[in-house]
Amino acid sequence: MESHKTFRPWEPDRYVQQPLAPAEVLPEDDLVFFLLDVVPSLDLSAMYAYYERETRGAPPFDVAMMATLLLYSYCVGVFSSRKIAAACERNLAFLAIVGRQRPDFRTISDFRKIHSQHMAGLFVEVLRLAGELGLVKLGNLALDGTKARANASRHKAMSYGYMEKELQRLRDEVAALMKQAERTDAEQDAALGSRRGDELPEELQRREDRIAAIEAAMKRLEAEAQQAAEAKRRAREQAQAEREAQGTKPCGRQPKEIDERPAHKAQTNFTDPEAKIMKTSNKGFDYCFNGQIVVDEEHQIIVAAEVTSQANDKQQAVPLAQATLENLAAAGIELPKTSDEPAAPVKPIPLSADNGYFSEDNVTGLDSLPLDPHVATGRDKHNTPQPPLAEGQPAAEATVKQRMAHKLRTSAGRQCYAKRKQIVEPVFGQMKHARGFRQFLLRGLKKVGAEWNLLCLTHNLLKIWRYHYALT
Repeated sequence: MESHKTFRPWEPDRYVQQPLAPAEVLPEDDLVFFLLDVVPSLDLSAMYAYYERETRGAPPFDVAMMATLLLYSYCVGVFSSRKIAAACERNLAFLAIVGRQRPDFRTISDFRKIHSQHMAGLFVEVLRLAGELGLVKLGNLALDGTKARANASRHKAMSYGYMEKELQRLRDEVAALMKQAERTDAEQDAALGSRRGDELPEELQRREDRIAAIEAAMKRLEAEAQQAAEAKRRAREQAQAEREAQGTKPCGRQPKEIDERPAHKAQTNFTDPEAKIMKTSNKGFDYCFNGQIVVDEEHQIIVAAEVTSQANDKQQAVPLAQATLENLAAAGIELPKTSDEPAAPVKPIPLSADNGYFSEDNVTGLDSLPLDPHVATGRDKHNTPQPPLAEGQPAAEATVKQRMAHKLRTSAGRQCYAKRKQIVEPVFGQMKHARGFRQFLLRGLKKVGAEWNLLCLTHNLLKIWRYHYALT
């Protein structure tokens, strides 16, 4: 089609032969240049030490290069080792890291698995950098968790009740095969005077392996059921002690006897046994892990990150608070004080969490730390008016729950807790929606925890880059 409009010239034959230097094309404040400056300055000695005892084969890729590549990939939402390897051949920012040394996907995958714990250790290093740049103020902390899918299929799972039936069926099959083997041996002995039977042992071995796997899964469920029964027993004893202290009698029906056996519908997964069925945000259920974080208000820096296989958040409040204080101390970030005097006492840091974290033990445990907990005691219904502001001090005989409810109804308590969502919820959005993190790639609670730490430390790197470098 002939056109009278003048267009800019396009010469693809020349472009495909034209060399491109990342420093000439990418902006000076690009994330990749920031990481190329920062990562080599971090403490990578533990990773380098791994290769000191390995003398076989060709020299490995430089640890700083591989660490920078992995951190940049997680920053920009490229998590698959195959996609990272492909980007090293096609993406200019990735080429700025690896140059002509382009590791394949297996090398990248192995590096992530080998150094997963070492990479998690960089979390404190990055937190120290954020503290030195003044991005951690400790004026208000928020605690929350999110569910992320495990690297496990729902089709590779089995309930306890089905296991019992399957175990009996397999044992019956093994018994039948043993009888068939005996008949075959007798026939072959009569005909040939020697035993052959090459096929039957394989059948027996396959079923024996399946029986061993099911028995191991049943033992895991039985152990979990015993732990749950013990926790329920302690909760009943605590409730009984509270009633006796208050002089009240139990109401309602007599509680049922605690059963230590697993429920017939209790499931476990054969792909990743440590993953658990959890309710997801789409109202469905899937095998997940529960990622927990504590976030500082000023620039949404994550100061603590843990992963648990428990869907309930109640057991995570005190461990996360303790991890927060340990990380701050390791990063050299001082806790706020009541005054500028050197000997002034530490000022408790406000820590807010939703009602999923509330229990009297949690509030008591958080109060014993240099923290000022603001934990919701229940869920408010929509379109209901807020209760009136509380004034003064709660009654002396008030319970822990009543004291916390009173604190959250005061003007200061209400303002503190109102910031919880805007502190921690956007962080999950930035991880899941902006960077596309929806599923863990590794398996096992320990490796998944390291991967979660890697995701959280790259979140902090992005915050440092955006707030201190990209905006200066």
